[in-house]
Amino acid sequence: MTRFAAPISEQIWDMKYRLKEADGTPIDRTVEDTWRRIARSLAEVEADSAKWEEKFYTALEDFKYLPAGRITAGAGTGRKVTLFNCFVMGTIPDSMAGIFDMLKEAALTMQQGGGIGYDFSTIRPKGAPVAGVAADASGPLSFMDVWDAMCRTIMSAGSRRGAMMATMRCDHPDIEHFITAKSDSARLRMFNLSVLVTDAFMEAVKADGPWELTYGGKVFHTLQARDLWNKIMKSTYDFAEPGVIFIDRINKANNLNYVETIAATNPCGEQPLPPYGACLLGSINMARLVKDPFGPDAGLDVAALDDLVATAVRMMDNVVDASQFPLEAQAQEAQAKRRIGLGVTGLADALLMVGLRYGSEEAAAQAEAWLKQIARASYLASVDLAKEKGAFPLFDADKYLASGNMMQMDDDVRDAIREHGIRNALLTSIAPTGTISLYAGNVSSGIEPVFAYAYTRKVLQKDGSRTEEEVVDYAVQMWRDRFGDTPLPDYFVNAQTLDPQAHVKMQAAAQKWVDSSISKTINCPEDISFDAFKDVYMQAYETGCKGCTTYRPNDVTGSVLSVSETSDKAPEADSGADVIYMAEPLDRPQALEGHTYKLKWPDSEHAIYLTINDILVNGHRRPFEVFINSKNMEHYAWTLALTRMISAVFRRGGDVSFVVEELKAVFDPRGGAWMQGKYIPSILAAIGGVIEQHLIRINFIEGEGMGLKSDPQAQVVNLDNAPRGKACPSCGQFDMRMVEGCMTCGSCGHSKCG
Repeated sequence: MTRFAAPISEQIWDMKYRLKEADGTPIDRTVEDTWRRIARSLAEVEADSAKWEEKFYTALEDFKYLPAGRITAGAGTGRKVTLFNCFVMGTIPDSMAGIFDMLKEAALTMQQGGGIGYDFSTIRPKGAPVAGVAADASGPLSFMDVWDAMCRTIMSAGSRRGAMMATMRCDHPDIEHFITAKSDSARLRMFNLSVLVTDAFMEAVKADGPWELTYGGKVFHTLQARDLWNKIMKSTYDFAEPGVIFIDRINKANNLNYVETIAATNPCGEQPLPPYGACLLGSINMARLVKDPFGPDAGLDVAALDDLVATAVRMMDNVVDASQFPLEAQAQEAQAKRRIGLGVTGLADALLMVGLRYGSEEAAAQAEAWLKQIARASYLASVDLAKEKGAFPLFDADKYLASGNMMQMDDDVRDAIREHGIRNALLTSIAPTGTISLYAGNVSSGIEPVFAYAYTRKVLQKDGSRTEEEVVDYAVQMWRDRFGDTPLPDYFVNAQTLDPQAHVKMQAAAQKWVDSSISKTINCPEDISFDAFKDVYMQAYETGCKGCTTYRPNDVTGSVLSVSETSDKAPEADSGADVIYMAEPLDRPQALEGHTYKLKWPDSEHAIYLTINDILVNGHRRPFEVFINSKNMEHYAWTLALTRMISAVFRRGGDVSFVVEELKAVFDPRGGAWMQGKYIPSILAAIGGVIEQHLIRINFIEGEGMGLKSDPQAQVVNLDNAPRGKACPSCGQFDMRMVEGCMTCGSCGHSKCG
């Protein structure tokens, strides 16, 4: 019998976590082999490795404890990858040499699979004088563009792209440009953006007072705080960015505020970290710990929870010693503080199993109680580790107990820490779990509500055919198994039908006992008023949240699948989407119209010829296929690969202008070339430019550097009335949704944030 609760779970394991040879031959024959590989690897640092290997295996078995994807995919493989998920890089110096040293460090970190965060507030604003060169500064956003281009070229561990978070203080002179940077859909695509909001700013907003934008002790501009707040809110209302981070609250609540100051977070925001800070992640699967689900004695098995948390903490502490680090500074930071981020997934499913409606007062109180239990168990387990292996090197009992979350911790835990020390400075965090929750049987993600009770996905078979399979939420499947076709109770709710205030209530309840932060998306209806939208953020601030991320579907951010609150049927299509994507490739007509372009790359003996053919859909031309040819045999393999891949993308329909953006961003380390007065960073970028000019020529895009602003062929034919969201760039399914701050595919788990 398979251990997987659903076919999609096995597919996720095979695609993302299963250890294979370079040619794709499986090394992990079963998921038990994967669990054994992880358990053995993390037990190697123990004196009694055989004992702890079995204990670790038991925790992993049946998906009870879910290490983050980098640990599951990388532990015990012998590959040069980091097992840490989250990094905040060093403070960026305000000098050209220092800035590009930081760029190099970022590239090295992402190359090993780490997502990174940076505070760009340390770079002088645009127009400020630069001493010694008789020039004005270009400002932090110009350097963010350089980071963005670098990130496009780095593929992280496995098939993950690097993910980045950029923060900027609310009093930086360039903050208004930062807020609106991503209103250009082609700019900073590899970044998430968040504004560092201070308590002083929030008080000025509430008082409608003035706000000074300063750098280096100089006031550059003064404006009304409420005007700046409204600008942040309007951008978020329209474009879903930037997020808001309440930075003073983060620093006050930090257990290590006596030795560090935080100014940035990892890409999804759940890990506020100091310069060179690193953190690994893992989640307790709450859905697996409910006894008698939906029955009269339904409840969480607290004894099993305590035991599982203690084992998980030990495993995660061992990762600190087992992992490689891209930079020595990161290794030193991790060793000095031994920070870990243990969180949960399946919380909403667990609440359903005990009969509670997500977002209700009772559910918030239960979530708070469960997370306090996890916090207590985590801290006491870390005390036990300190007795055995020693406290983290920067531990100072008096300062530690007088800082951050330790001020509210129970007296028995504080007494134990004072007597024995603690192994890990911070222990809890709630991370995005989109992929691992699918892997664990499609449990609800993190502390998010259930997104959809069920939906249908198309699966490409080895023979090229496609089959349909139903993907059912874990708790819904348990209900079906126990009660058959009995309708779901009225306490079953989902992300789309919940009031935004209910989302905030659950985040605030969880935050009380999470010493780092929480990755959570507050879903807002498309028709929410701007004033009501702003109230969501004010509620988050007033109720103790450390940050706030919202998602309001619209023409810019994209529509989400609509889900019935009372039905467990698959979600239905949102007919308001501007672009309808196709599940199947277009058929090729007998004849097509096209153009052939000659591209002569400097210093190359032979030209490259590009033929781009178009198809007519509803009276409008769109690109259908590309042929790239050259007499230079050194070019044969990659031009053939580009021909096949780009043509395959074009035949899928929808907005394919991203192909241009991706090609134009590729740079050749050997150097580019000047062509027609422009510097082109690589021959691939030149090909992207030719394709772009063709798309402009046929009116598929509006102009150079512009993606698909509106659908030029009205609506592409909807072939099968399947649910429609944005197409996943990894698997092509139309199941992209905002999960914990990142657009995530419900079918394959692909996430922008890695």
